[in-house]
Amino acid sequence: MTLSVVMSRALDGLQAPAVHVEVQLANGLPSFTLVGLADTEVKESRERVRAALQQSGFAFPHNKRITVNLAPADLPKESGRFDLPIALGILAAAGQLDAERLAACEFAGELSLAGELRPVRGALALALAARQEGAGRTLVLPAMSACAAARASGLDVRAATSLGQVVAALLAGEAAQPLPPAAPAPRGPAAAGGTGPDLRDVKGQAGAKRALEIAAAGGHSLLMVGPPGSGKSMLAQRLTALLPPLADDEALAGAALRGLTAVGADAAGLDGRPLRAPHHTASAAALVGGGSPPRPGEISLAHGGVLFLDELPEFPRAALEALREPLETGSITISRAARQAVFPARFQLVAAMNPCPCGWLGVPAGLGRHCRCTPEAVARYQGRLSGPLLDRIDLQVEVLAASAQQMLAAPDGEASATVAARVAAARARQQARQGHPNALLDAASIDRHGGLDPAALRFVRSAAERLGWSGRRLHRCLKVARTIADLAGSGAVATAHAAEALQLQRVLA
Repeated sequence: MTLSVVMSRALDGLQAPAVHVEVQLANGLPSFTLVGLADTEVKESRERVRAALQQSGFAFPHNKRITVNLAPADLPKESGRFDLPIALGILAAAGQLDAERLAACEFAGELSLAGELRPVRGALALALAARQEGAGRTLVLPAMSACAAARASGLDVRAATSLGQVVAALLAGEAAQPLPPAAPAPRGPAAAGGTGPDLRDVKGQAGAKRALEIAAAGGHSLLMVGPPGSGKSMLAQRLTALLPPLADDEALAGAALRGLTAVGADAAGLDGRPLRAPHHTASAAALVGGGSPPRPGEISLAHGGVLFLDELPEFPRAALEALREPLETGSITISRAARQAVFPARFQLVAAMNPCPCGWLGVPAGLGRHCRCTPEAVARYQGRLSGPLLDRIDLQVEVLAASAQQMLAAPDGEASATVAARVAAARARQQARQGHPNALLDAASIDRHGGLDPAALRFVRSAAERLGWSGRRLHRCLKVARTIADLAGSGAVATAHAAEALQLQRVLA
């Protein structure tokens, strides 16, 4: 009886716990048994491994009782990532490989019937987990997956294209052929404001552009209300060009999340801010995540970037209400009967909606459009958005309709690069003062960094009492005022800054 152990990793949400692939060859009736809470995809690896070993020129122990245990036994395992470690474990147990050389590496990869290695999901998540544990083992992955994993600095990542190439590298003596180190995937755009649609394309809409700049400067959520064709979607699509580049940790976390959804998705550019725009028929599970095993939803895939919800009242009520907690905490916990997964969800919400079902409420008569909705219909339409959800949106701005003459006569606005420079300067002030954007200030930090002068304090107190604000709405107004002061380069929040923040608090009745 012989036994070998090969190290690999499973995926549990964004975590990648270590898995010991134990292979035992024993005398008895020939069989190939796989245990350890393996999913159907993992159990099917028996046929792939058998064919890959034979096609690669290795002897498969047909006359042995083969038992493969994926430990720990209570951790669910899925996908074909265990094909490569199972094949290597069989070769080591049969004496065709040195088990000591296997102990210095971690392996993951799906095998084709011809013995070629295919990429796996979550390669970057595997690398980040290995780096965090500090085990010091070499990570051996298929070529595409290795390029994504190599972005996690401080790891020895090797790329392989076939089972035969891996075995040749593990052989001792002169026959050894070392695997080439993996080259990190390209980082993508290097700076904000350099690519994508430009803010200059939006004619007029000075108020909405100002709100967009404030939202970018402080990381605030934004709701735009206006008739069809007024430019709401154009403005939202240009927000990412105003934001500064992602920090390395944020970029790696975002790429790792994308890698959980599709093979090779974690090999995309790191510096560009993601912009997710799901259709209004998306379910709550599509937005926040779900499934078995749990997968990240749109709010997690927008981590570090922008989540744009167009036609906001048309989304299912359950989907919108599910956004409440992530907007506050920056993470989402998906709980199922047997599993629980936590995904980061620090996104910037930008939403757009019409003021009424027909969309023409409040449009000037000179534009030839008239609203025929009854007050009850308007109230029902706007009532699809609950008060608690609206209370969590920092900025609410009306996007006004413009006539054809006004649009054609309007001069070009500022370019995205110009606005992005002001946003970067305001973000730098916030980083130096509190270490994060103003949107993340808690109640204690608002008292410490708010900096309202006496006149502004009296103004805000009077407005809050007259409008009947909740504590959350008051805090959000103070954070917006702090951002406006940062854009102006002011150390203290003056009455003018507080008044502008007040105007951006409520559009809907």
